[in-house]
Amino acid sequence: MGNILQHIRNFLFSTRNREFLVFLFFLAISGGFWLLMTLNETYEKEVTFPVYITGVPKSVVLTSDEVDTVRVTIRDKGTMLLSYLYDDNIRHINANFKTYDRGNGTGVISASELQKLVQQKLGAQAKITAVKTERINIFYNMGDSKRVPVRWSGRVIPEHMYFISYVTYSHDSVTIYASRHMLDSIKSVTTEALNYVGFRDTLGIDCQLKKIEGVKMVPNRLHVTFHTDVLTEESIDGIPVVGINMPKGKVLRTFPARVKVNFVTGVNNYRTLKASDFTVVADYDEIRRNPSDKCNIYLQQSPQGISRTMLETTEVDYLIEEEGGQ
Repeated sequence: MGNILQHIRNFLFSTRNREFLVFLFFLAISGGFWLLMTLNETYEKEVTFPVYITGVPKSVVLTSDEVDTVRVTIRDKGTMLLSYLYDDNIRHINANFKTYDRGNGTGVISASELQKLVQQKLGAQAKITAVKTERINIFYNMGDSKRVPVRWSGRVIPEHMYFISYVTYSHDSVTIYASRHMLDSIKSVTTEALNYVGFRDTLGIDCQLKKIEGVKMVPNRLHVTFHTDVLTEESIDGIPVVGINMPKGKVLRTFPARVKVNFVTGVNNYRTLKASDFTVVADYDEIRRNPSDKCNIYLQQSPQGISRTMLETTEVDYLIEEEGGQ
């Protein structure tokens, strides 16, 4: 260990290295002087200050953000500008709720008021040359709320031959607080715009709800899961044809009595399907209006998660018999 320290000492204090260390020492001193002189100059810089709404009564629910921001351009010495940018004690503005409350569920902090609030945090030589935020709007109510469903929005498209079979949410509904008028008009809320393309496995996304001015959402974040499946062309046979609008005492018999339906769905979904999930009908009123040897049949009902449904045949032979007849 002593030998190692001796080698390091010899290396650092050799003639060449000693000269290099002296050079670094004076370079550091000159750099420090340059920095002090530079920071002592006057500059203009845009600074963002968070604005906290304080003194909110317990009976009041803020439906706007409790923390907003004001952007101002400040002219001051470099050392002071650094403190405005990075000192959280300075970059902390409180706006008292009662001061700006209009008494009708709203409040406004004007640009001039914002400038006064910021100026109180600055040094004596600082000058605000521009206020980039026109105003901060405050919205509140006395606790009025309701539950509304959540819907996703955006562009979510899986790979070719895959499709979204269903979507689940960590919260399928949220509580919203707003004015009575807005509560009556809002039927659902949506996520922020999602943009995911070209995936094949189940996709889970943590996202925020899209903001609505004057509306508070609880919770305002959720997890959306897009479940994928592989597209396949399939069919199910043996679906009975049912007569509708039949007069009392009459029975419709079709030939064939059961038909096949073709469709596109996911592999996993297909495994759960059965003939009773589909309803195929023939309308007696249509037969009566347009008598013929054959009647039209229609797919009246089909389960969710399938598309491009098509009956293998759309016309069948038929007989109308008296109920109980042979």
